[in-house]
Amino acid sequence: MGNPHILAIPYPAQGHVIPLMELSHNLVSHGFKITFVNTDFNHNRVKDAFGNKVDGEGSIRLVSIPDGMEPNEDRKQLGKLTDGISKVMPLELKKLVKKINGSEDNKISCVIADVNMGWALDIAAEFEIPGVAFWPASAMLLALLFSTDRLLDDQVIDKHGTPINGENMIQLYPNTPAMHPNNFLWVCLGDFTAQKTIFEFSMRNNKAVENVEWLICNTTFDLEPGALSLIPEILPIGPLSATNQLGPLTGSFWPEDATCLKWLDQQPPGSVIYVAFGSFTVFDPIQFQELALGLELSNRPFLWVVRPDTTEVTQSDELYPIGFKARVAGRGKMVGWAPQRAVLAHPSIACFISHCGWNSTVEGLSNGIPFLCWPYFADQFINETYICDIWKIGLSFNRDERGIITREEIKGKVEQLVDDERFKAKALQLKGSVINSVSENGSSNRIFNNFIEWMKS
Repeated sequence: MGNPHILAIPYPAQGHVIPLMELSHNLVSHGFKITFVNTDFNHNRVKDAFGNKVDGEGSIRLVSIPDGMEPNEDRKQLGKLTDGISKVMPLELKKLVKKINGSEDNKISCVIADVNMGWALDIAAEFEIPGVAFWPASAMLLALLFSTDRLLDDQVIDKHGTPINGENMIQLYPNTPAMHPNNFLWVCLGDFTAQKTIFEFSMRNNKAVENVEWLICNTTFDLEPGALSLIPEILPIGPLSATNQLGPLTGSFWPEDATCLKWLDQQPPGSVIYVAFGSFTVFDPIQFQELALGLELSNRPFLWVVRPDTTEVTQSDELYPIGFKARVAGRGKMVGWAPQRAVLAHPSIACFISHCGWNSTVEGLSNGIPFLCWPYFADQFINETYICDIWKIGLSFNRDERGIITREEIKGKVEQLVDDERFKAKALQLKGSVINSVSENGSSNRIFNNFIEWMKS
């Protein structure tokens, strides 16, 4: 019979792959075997990034299926990607399950699917395989998605998910972030066609997870008591990043530049501004230059992650203000992608200028780091509200009449955050709560252990 065999399938985006990979490493440490299903496109990116660390026969075996898009098509067009997923991936996953169960003694004993891939749970049910729904982001965002019927009944949105009155903030529950309807997940992911596609996709996923026995989430009661009270079916087992179980294979789509860790070793404790905006954020060239000049004006050391596709300008030397690199050479380091968890754990980090994706949010707070919030889309606005208004471990930026965050605003907010010791104190207090939740007898740890026992039974 062998070890229990789990098939894990994330939504094909960086912020979804990494937490499910973290969960997979946790399961391996408890004796499970994992088949991890990426799309062909992302599978190739992970192989290119990690080379010989990708072991086809290890405890985590990476496999792939098509996503319905051509190799050269832009996966940041989430409406088109979601449409391709819906049309192509279900049949391909069925083929894969049949192949594995037909050729191996160690048949799949459970499917763990990202809630955004709810159709995979329907396929698990067809094969009479137990299914588990995994939510990699905040419980608040999932509560929003589960509240679409209420939003329709209250005429907050129409049948396509479009806000009817986009001016009024709404709050689903006390002590949860207030939300602007124009920032609802499905509204800010593209044009109307993309919005309609993603909204309908989300509604189908809601139905797919209704009957699962376990709906686990990468959060903790200490972070989101309001949202978890709103939807008690959501069982928090995180933050997974705080369990420190992630092996050398993180699932990152870009090669990590580890030279930045040696550079951090040379910086004074609590001195470095870490700047990173995840895998999707794209900057207007004017905004990019203002950010560069703001970091220069701060007169502090900084580590800045500048992806190859950070702006629409393809020649990286054209991105920066004239003379910028020479002027900051002694105190600034730019890398294409960083080993972020190791960076945030480094004692030299003072604060984190972040897009506020959920992974970045929980990685930062798990290390007691204060934030400067620069959200781009999706759930990042909810996370900004958590950071600034509920947890009070960070500040947001103000934009000028052009919609630009200016160099002076960046400099001023860095000084305000770093010079006020209350932000660091609150961040360290929250870190303690989070670490306790995943430690022995912590709330997330107890739920995770119950989950393991169920999986083994």
